[in-house]
Amino acid sequence: MKPAAARGLLLSSLCLALCCRGGARGSPTRLRVYHWRGGVGSWLSTSHWFIRVCDLGAPWVTLLSCHLPPEHGFEERQKIDNHEWKKLIMVHHWPVTVCKEVEKDCRDPPDYWTIHGLWPDRAEECNGSWPFNFEEIKDLLPEMKMYWPDVIHPLNHSHFWKHEWEKHGTCAAQLDALNSQKKYFGGSLGLYEKLELNSILQKLGIKPSINYYQISDIKDALASMYGVVPKVQCLPPKQGEEVQTIGQIELCFTKDLRLRNCTEPGELGESGRAWGPGLEVCEDGPAFYPPPPQSAR
Repeated sequence: MKPAAARGLLLSSLCLALCCRGGARGSPTRLRVYHWRGGVGSWLSTSHWFIRVCDLGAPWVTLLSCHLPPEHGFEERQKIDNHEWKKLIMVHHWPVTVCKEVEKDCRDPPDYWTIHGLWPDRAEECNGSWPFNFEEIKDLLPEMKMYWPDVIHPLNHSHFWKHEWEKHGTCAAQLDALNSQKKYFGGSLGLYEKLELNSILQKLGIKPSINYYQISDIKDALASMYGVVPKVQCLPPKQGEEVQTIGQIELCFTKDLRLRNCTEPGELGESGRAWGPGLEVCEDGPAFYPPPPQSAR
């Protein structure tokens, strides 16, 4: 064997070892060989293929890739890890703020808090083979349209529900009480009605107003009614605005559907993180609870 060929073979073997190192022992791998000009030493990945760019001492370099089974790929490992969750989050959003958040003039948004979703914490898209089936929730349509509407696209609610099921419902379905689409959406509606957030806020005297509220006062008032600590989320003030705008209120449940604090003492918090584009956990201080446009004075 010529020295150059031997050198190329040796480097190819080393490159393949680098590529496939880290795969599970005993797991099957497959090899693909590509040719590439430039980009030496970098890693590329597409789906479950992990590719190492190797310099074989020629103007062309060779890409050697090994296929790891889905359960051992980085993306899949990450998803599997994320399927573990500890609490359910009932997310209510204020339609007026939803419209502001997406900078869209919504047509007659509801003047009451509606459901954004029922979300397991730290888990998303747990079963891609379980698609949304509109037929399974037809019996729930009157309540769904009333309490779980797509505020931004009021003529096409099912797209919103499909998103919620596939991203969050497939994870919540780990619980027997929520292990079908009808149970997930019906159970969410049941929790929403049980919490009665709209009525509670009214009883507490917390109503949409041009006057500002203190976030700590809202959290303390809700905690006094529910016996647990909620989480309140806001849109940060834009240029020319004085204060943050209230957008979402979360109330949290254990896996046996009992109310619990959204963050326990000593628990790793999610400071600054919120579920929704533009939203952040509200800072202590004043906040605007915007009235619906027709009632703003």
